[in-house]
Amino acid sequence: MQPAPPFRLARTPSAESTSAAGAYAGTHTGAADACCAPTDAELRSPHRRARLSDLDSHLHCSVIGTCLSTNELRKLVPKFTDLDRQHATDLEIHHAAVELAIEGGAGAKALQKALDARYSGAVRRFEAAKNPEALLALWKEALKSGDIPPAYWALMTHPEAIMGVRQAAFGDLHMLSHLVGAANRADIRRLVALEEENAALKDKIERQQDKLHELTTERDASLRQLNAQVAELSAKAERMPDTSEAGLAAEVQALREALAARDERLAIHTSRRETAEQRALDEQRHAHGLSQRLDDTIAMLNVVQAECNALEQALVAQGSEAGSKAEELTNLSGKRVVYVGGRPGSNAALKQLVESAGGDFIVHDGGIEDRKGMFAAALPRADIVVFPVDCIDHDSMNLLKRVCDRHQVDYHPLRTASVASFVELMTRLGRASLQSGNTPPASRFCLRHG
Repeated sequence: MQPAPPFRLARTPSAESTSAAGAYAGTHTGAADACCAPTDAELRSPHRRARLSDLDSHLHCSVIGTCLSTNELRKLVPKFTDLDRQHATDLEIHHAAVELAIEGGAGAKALQKALDARYSGAVRRFEAAKNPEALLALWKEALKSGDIPPAYWALMTHPEAIMGVRQAAFGDLHMLSHLVGAANRADIRRLVALEEENAALKDKIERQQDKLHELTTERDASLRQLNAQVAELSAKAERMPDTSEAGLAAEVQALREALAARDERLAIHTSRRETAEQRALDEQRHAHGLSQRLDDTIAMLNVVQAECNALEQALVAQGSEAGSKAEELTNLSGKRVVYVGGRPGSNAALKQLVESAGGDFIVHDGGIEDRKGMFAAALPRADIVVFPVDCIDHDSMNLLKRVCDRHQVDYHPLRTASVASFVELMTRLGRASLQSGNTPPASRFCLRHG
């Protein structure tokens, strides 16, 4: 009996509280998506917190990526794997951590310990929830306040976290990732302007500090001079007759007023300096946050650059000699490729590329005009199934994955419906096939991290 998909359709009663984005809950790892199926821990120990290894493997990616930073993983993961702490990429560290969590050995225990230690306060706060409704209410409060990682870990391991509760939390988290990606483009533009403004503010603060230092030095010198004058006048007043006491008192009063005026000027400049320093600190913190977002955007840019390079190499190899095949697509010779979803313009270009490489390219629009029931007839004869995650509805994607699992057909999601994404995937599969003895590799595409 096949387990249920990671998220049901929005029209079913059991999924009204979950997000439609839950269809991205996992990639192809074997038999089927099983994050909806109750675990043995849920059936046997309803009053015990779930361990990290008890969670379904489709949830490990979101838990590790949300609740632990890359720096923490870079310190912990190399202790249980052969990755180099200094040279391994962030993606390799993340994938290794997810694999440790799935294996459930010493690495999973170390990850569990780190998560419990970091979010012990949130775990204690969520212990007040005695039923799934109260648990969801605490989760919604965390979403409003923006304190997502502690609440996500406390909810996923809570004894009352049934399947529907975990689905709702996963769906909310997935949609937040879309919002963050949309905001990155505007943040990059603002970052450039803020960096220039930050540099100008630093120069201005340095000039102000130099000026305040000069003013402080002048004030100290003036104070010493005035104190010397006051002492001198006081000494003269003691020696002079009583008839001159009124004049000396007036002179002393004038000196005191001058000293008070200098102190007032110094207070004004000190207040301005403190205000400028606080503004500079705020701008530095904001620039640091934008710099981190820029790093994430650069990582995505590297993925897009790899796709463009693969497409360029394929087109150059295809046009270098009449009738020749692109070396990056030679692994498609004699194979049947089924492409589900996408756009008409790019689909036509993909069909020409695959057929020029000696393959057969079949397009199914995912249910817009073609019937979804044709999946069962088209997929069993396919060697590989490809679908772009940005041009296919969730219902069709779930149906496609179930049919591929039933007929043991290898399927791969694409980042976009572009020709570059398709050529980069075929190039990567071709190289992996040569390295592993012509055995197609399992898809390791993470729909959240790439």
